Amino acid sequence: MSSKADYIQFVIGQLREYDNIRYRKMFGEYMVYIDDKPILLVCNNVVHIKKHECIANDMENADVSTPYNGAKEHYVLDVEDSDFAYAILGKLLEVTAVPKPKKKQVK
Repeated sequence: MSSKADYIQFVIGQLREYDNIRYRKMFGEYMVYIDDKPILLVCNNVVHIKKHECIANDMENADVSTPYNGAKEHYVLDVEDSDFAYAILGKLLEVTAVPKPKKKQVK
């Protein structure tokens, strides 16, 4: 089951305090970027965040799941609890790098 377009709009709406937020549809699911950093993975209408040591204590009681077959386990983030979500996302934004552009292959 893939994520619904109205659910991704709900997630983006919950994060309206961020100015630079966008999402990209990939195989029926969505990657959400904040300040060009890949922060959220929305799969099957569930918001996932990468397990990272900087949020481990905060997320110790959170649900975990794999967003898709073959993926590593991720935390499930409740975006409806906006104060908590903003606190977690703030920590992740500090440690997440902007992906480097891929170099074009020369033939």
